[in-house]
Amino acid sequence: MQSISVQQLREREGVPLIDVREPDEYAAGHVPGAVNMPMSTLGEHVDDLPEGPFDVICQVGGRSARVVEALTARGLDATNVDGGTGAWAEAGYGLER
Repeated sequence: MQSISVQQLREREGVPLIDVREPDEYAAGHVPGAVNMPMSTLGEHVDDLPEGPFDVICQVGGRSARVVEALTARGLDATNVDGGTGAWAEAGYGLER
């Protein structure tokens, strides 16, 4: 499974970021530019995912890793963000609310 660190995520440009946490978690604080598509409803929205490469984030990296495994099995170019939103905040990077 492809994965990147939050430091690598911060340096990436032009790669969509999908936040698979629930809406209340997303509203409490998310990586700037992240689009919320909860894991619980992702199956209904697979056609809404970006074409081409994209990154997937959750709170600590577990849910996003499972999502990335499922999406790459379908042939999509998804990359997991290790450590998730928690690691992003711990690194001192700002969150949007």
